[in-house]
Amino acid sequence: MSQSTLNVTLIFTVYGSFHPVNYLFVTLIFLLYLLSIFSNISLMLIIYVESSLHKPMYIFLFNLAINGLIGSSAVWPKIMENLLSDTQESSYEGCLIQVFVVTVYGGTAYTILTVMAYDRYLSICKPLQYHSIMTSTKVKQLLAVVYIFPIASISGQVSLTSKLPLCRYNIQRLFCDNLSIVNLSCVKSNLNNVYGLCMFALIAVFPFVIVVLSYVKILLVSLKTSKEAQKKALSTCTPHLITFINFSLASLFSVIYNRVHLHLPAGVNIFFSLHYILIPPLLHPIVYGIKTQEIRKCLTKILRKNMIFAGSFGFLHLNPVSPLTTYNMY
Repeated sequence: MSQSTLNVTLIFTVYGSFHPVNYLFVTLIFLLYLLSIFSNISLMLIIYVESSLHKPMYIFLFNLAINGLIGSSAVWPKIMENLLSDTQESSYEGCLIQVFVVTVYGGTAYTILTVMAYDRYLSICKPLQYHSIMTSTKVKQLLAVVYIFPIASISGQVSLTSKLPLCRYNIQRLFCDNLSIVNLSCVKSNLNNVYGLCMFALIAVFPFVIVVLSYVKILLVSLKTSKEAQKKALSTCTPHLITFINFSLASLFSVIYNRVHLHLPAGVNIFFSLHYILIPPLLHPIVYGIKTQEIRKCLTKILRKNMIFAGSFGFLHLNPVSPLTTYNMY
């Protein structure tokens, strides 16, 4: 970090338009944030508790839920704090940390979705070899790539950004992103732009191509199978497809919003900036919970167990019978 950026305070300028309805927005955001936390943690607990879900597909889904919690927690608490505060600002170091966490969230989510597409490809196109290929060691290796590659590459980008001298201090966003900080710099950094484009190609474009090719192959193989097999393949792939398409659209909106200066209404600009963080962590566990048959069955089983336990406890509480009374009955 350059000496000139030490003790710098950055100011968010878009919160002024919210003042009349600040508390309404905070309440809405708080409820959505709680719902996101509840849905992701519930999904994680179901996968953790049910041994039948200890499979590669659900292990990757478990990590997707963890990533969703990280992404939403990196943004929503700070937005709520800014809405309730008289001054909407952040230290430069805090802004860089937020940039790092939010960008790692996006890169890791895309990598996990790519790995999940590869898992679906093996399951449907190579069912006889699936267990010999997708071993526990292979799953650990894929998870290592999922986390290490985005963290390492994004660390390089944030390091380059931190070295830029600043001559402006107002951010026209609800939260910090890398391009906003780069635009505050007094100089143009070709290295930063080239590195950012290369990273975008490796973390977004390359995985997108892999997922598309995987589903093309899955489609071609499914067309040669029975109707029952096609139905099973569709039910298995639908949640992942919905999740992947949603996250791709959110990422596309974010890139367009950051790279192109669009003269759009403030509400549309705010939606573009939040869609990337708001929708995926909230939608992914709900989609998998509704669309995945195994998760639905496990959730139903857990609820039934709890209802039976609660009912039994209530019965014992309402009709206490001592061991001595039971003995005297016979």
